[in-house]
Amino acid sequence: MANMVSNQGQILHPLLYPGNPAGSVSTAHGLNSSTSVVPRSGTYGTMNMASSTPDVEKRPLVVMKEELIPRSVKQARTRRVLLSLMWLFASVFVTGFTLHSLGIPSCSRSDVHEQVSPITSTANGTHGHQVEGLDAIESATLNRFKSQPKARQIQSSVTTSSAAAEKTVLRNFEVAPPVLMPYGPADSDGTTPIPAGSSQEACTVLLMRHDFAFSYGVPYIGDYTPPGCKFNRVVMNFTVVSEGRQYDRLALMYLGDTEVWRTSTAEPVAPPGIRWEYLKDMTEYLSLWQQKQKIIFDLGNLVNDKYTGIFNATLTATFFYSDVATNAAPPSDLIIPISARQSANNAVSQFTLPTQNATNTISNFPLNARRAVFSVSANGQGNEEFWWSNVLQSDTNAFSDTVGELPGYSPFREVQVLIDGQLAGVYWPFPVIFTGGVVPSLHRPIAGIEAFDLKEHEIDITPWLAVLTDGKPHEFTIRIAGINDTASSSSSGQNAVLTDHVNESWYVTGKIFIWTDPDNANSIGSNSNTDNKLPTIDGLTPLITLSSIRTPPATGNSSTPESITYTTSVKRSLRVHSHLGTWTQTLSYTNKGLVSAQGYNQFNDMLISGSESSSSSSSSTSGSGYETSYTFPLLANSTYSVSPQGNLSISGHLIQGKTVSVSGQMTFPDYDTVAFNGNDKKSPKYKGSRLETKKEGEAWYQQSGDGKNSTGSGDSKQVFSFGGVEAKGGRGVELYFRDVEARAGKVVKDVKRLGGKDVVSAGYEEVGAAVTAGGDGDVGVFGGVPVGGGGDGVKRGGAMRMFLGRNRF
Repeated sequence: MANMVSNQGQILHPLLYPGNPAGSVSTAHGLNSSTSVVPRSGTYGTMNMASSTPDVEKRPLVVMKEELIPRSVKQARTRRVLLSLMWLFASVFVTGFTLHSLGIPSCSRSDVHEQVSPITSTANGTHGHQVEGLDAIESATLNRFKSQPKARQIQSSVTTSSAAAEKTVLRNFEVAPPVLMPYGPADSDGTTPIPAGSSQEACTVLLMRHDFAFSYGVPYIGDYTPPGCKFNRVVMNFTVVSEGRQYDRLALMYLGDTEVWRTSTAEPVAPPGIRWEYLKDMTEYLSLWQQKQKIIFDLGNLVNDKYTGIFNATLTATFFYSDVATNAAPPSDLIIPISARQSANNAVSQFTLPTQNATNTISNFPLNARRAVFSVSANGQGNEEFWWSNVLQSDTNAFSDTVGELPGYSPFREVQVLIDGQLAGVYWPFPVIFTGGVVPSLHRPIAGIEAFDLKEHEIDITPWLAVLTDGKPHEFTIRIAGINDTASSSSSGQNAVLTDHVNESWYVTGKIFIWTDPDNANSIGSNSNTDNKLPTIDGLTPLITLSSIRTPPATGNSSTPESITYTTSVKRSLRVHSHLGTWTQTLSYTNKGLVSAQGYNQFNDMLISGSESSSSSSSSTSGSGYETSYTFPLLANSTYSVSPQGNLSISGHLIQGKTVSVSGQMTFPDYDTVAFNGNDKKSPKYKGSRLETKKEGEAWYQQSGDGKNSTGSGDSKQVFSFGGVEAKGGRGVELYFRDVEARAGKVVKDVKRLGGKDVVSAGYEEVGAAVTAGGDGDVGVFGGVPVGGGGDGVKRGGAMRMFLGRNRF
């Protein structure tokens, strides 16, 4: 493809810390290269905004530094400014000439405000519906908005701003555990400076530098070559700048056919724009980094005269060697992708469910495998983005006359992994809320939990190795299940049963991490009896309990109920056992939901909790077991209304938490304490870890009927702690702590401790308390809301659904 770089993977040469020889430059993550940057050949994918034809241009390699704004964005900004000035002068001249000719005096600015009508309550009271129970947590932010003068509310043709001072680039961030860098533990948001006295050698590689503009179905394609330095650890740095108006976008990264990372974008703001940075430990893919790879980075985006935000992304990888003991399992010897396998066609390899069948047949499973872990990556899009707010299937048409059909199959989702059609394990997904979710102003500048780093879930399939190493082909399948309460199960007689499909759409991939025994070329199950090869599986059917109550309408003139109160409860205990090992999962799910105001308001109180363990019965896998427990609480309270003029108003209150405890050899280093294990090379200082965080926010958002004017503001805070556990059941030690609070887009509190020591945070700038943007061709503050489902006239049902249709304009 003409707009893709074909020779990426260029080494920026070895680095030494902290020395910075003459001629050196800074990389995107603040490290120093010992040689100067040299030009490279090849193409750089810049899109010409005035044409649908890619405008490919050659340029030297540029290393991103600080608040660099890409040239394509600057050019687009310059064009917009020139066109706006030309239009302004022309409008003033024509208006003045017309008024002079007609003898009409011009009106003052105060007259304009008198002539413009902000969004107001409608006669039937649809504006400002209240969710039951909201009084107890009424938002001070919303009260402040209601008391603002008219100039602060949405105007049909007037642009106002509360930010008097010169704006700076807004820096978004996700609060996450530190990662191990060559110079020690580093904050995942890239703000940790290199400490004095560091002398660790490392090298960095530029994997991608690309503008994602018209990029739906057009992923970035690049080639990676392993660097020449010695390494056993890899950390990526993903840095993005953008300005204008745009939705949040999902991004998937592949090495060949194997998905290795899933992330999403922040929603950009008016110039000078937005910036975020994320450090991601990628050591678990060491066997892939040691070979040449095709890099495929899929970040689908659309740009037009209204949605102008281009995502300029820089992706680097730092390679270094560290002999510090780690809690995680050593990187696997082999990784087998379970995907659509489209890298040979320069295409993405995700499965889209339920449209596709997410199945691979593997015929080359290594006979000397001694341990195997299946990881699954899955998240909902479209009508499944807010799956946790879905209603029971029997209630989907309850509000069809007011807000349209509601997405169904219950607010419960189960990701299932099957081997040869048999259930091998499940994953109850974490409810990721992206930066435009529920209310966009909830997520500036503090992004939601996992929004920049969507985690994968691991399922130990070692109990299956006696079957998988028999030399025959075997099928691996990923399936998404919901609950259907409208069809009876002939076997159980229950009305509520798990489905084998859900609504559109889920993006899923999987992979198998395999550790082999180099001293044994024979199958691990070669000495087993045929009857004992297949593991026993207990707990195939979960316990499901549902209820739903409809409240009659307030007046007898409507058949639409006033509200629906529903509950969903699911419990499952799954055990897979063979003579090689045991995999167990004990899971619990509850969701109390309320859809009121005839579909305009919604409340959900959800809790997912689980414990999982892996144990081995084989001497070759001794010590490879692990245990984990987790809870995912979520409370969302939202309301929206649309006036007869099409003006939109949304408000919301969101509380989300995450607690994870891990001990033993997990595959992924996400909860590893390696950054704090010191210099002990034999055994890790901490035997386990515990992460606990809670994020809470309140926000409002308003948009004019033509979609050209929008405004919003929100307050949020998050407390995050990550600690090490020295022994099983022993005392925990704080390793990282952060208490951060933002009001109206500005960080007002940021307390941080790293390794027990206070850290002075880099400044996070404000975007402005409540900036209203308007006028033809101007950029909005938020990505906007596709009222009615993005222009196709289909009602989406409920406040959560207003943010669907991101790929429709």
